[in-house]
Amino acid sequence: MAKIATLITDMFEDVEYTDPSKAFNDAGHEVFTIEKEAGKEVKGKQGEAVVSIDKGIDDANPEDYDALFLPGGFSPDQLRADDRFVDFTKAFMDAKKPVFAICHGPQLLIAAKALEGRKATGYKSIQTDMEYAGANLVDEEVAVCQDQLVTSRNPDDIPAFNRESLRVLEQYSAK
Repeated sequence: MAKIATLITDMFEDVEYTDPSKAFNDAGHEVFTIEKEAGKEVKGKQGEAVVSIDKGIDDANPEDYDALFLPGGFSPDQLRADDRFVDFTKAFMDAKKPVFAICHGPQLLIAAKALEGRKATGYKSIQTDMEYAGANLVDEEVAVCQDQLVTSRNPDDIPAFNRESLRVLEQYSAK
């Protein structure tokens, strides 16, 4: 099964991490959290979820993972200010590995300049930024591009996001 790297820091949108993470784990995949330092705990913006960080970004290598998960909230906006997280994100897009980004998660894809010509969606307030980044923006509950990139707009879209992310993982694992 797949090893999924998750870039996350404080103020992530709780259910946008907990629900997909549970779906990935329930399907037999492993979810690993990456932030600035291992062992730290980060808290969701709703105060419902606390996540322990598995690896610091300096010790994380994109080649060690099969897929990338970018939950939303304020987390992606904070992480995109650090080139290490942007470069990590870009590595997955360049390698055509599965990438799952929900809500504000595509902000890391914008910073990585990885949306040009890609069908994608995101939270309403970042849709214009996504268009400026060259994305073929759609306003749908889930957008799947080239069976590699899965994006969704908000927590209401989680069922579709999980369904399509798991489908892409299944296809990727079958290769």
